[in-house]
Amino acid sequence: MTIARPEPGPDFGAARPAPRTPSGLFPSGPPTRPTYREPHPITGAGVAAGGAAAAGWLLLFGLLGTDLASYAWWTVIAGLLAWVTALVLVRHGDRGVATGVAIVTAGGWSIAAAVVAVRWATSGDWPLW
Repeated sequence: MTIARPEPGPDFGAARPAPRTPSGLFPSGPPTRPTYREPHPITGAGVAAGGAAAAGWLLLFGLLGTDLASYAWWTVIAGLLAWVTALVLVRHGDRGVATGVAIVTAGGWSIAAAVVAVRWATSGDWPLW
């Protein structure tokens, strides 16, 4: 009489090769860390709206100037107020609008600085004092 031996089952004590870590070139599943999404993403429309508002703001303040010195100082004041507004928008509002405001304000300051520099270079007299 032969005794039937049980079929060999899974060997839980055997060493298994460690799973291979993928290189990342071809993702093999969901990311291991959570993906955070921006609740208020920056859009092109927001940047354009902020840029248009800042351009109008700088234009209104620039028109208050009667000569080059007053134009330059009004532009500096308007730019500072616009940047304070942009900082508030970054913290509590739409960051796209704040980006547009900051970009156009920097451009407005650059134009004012270029006009002052050209006048200074052509006349030899510093125009802001």
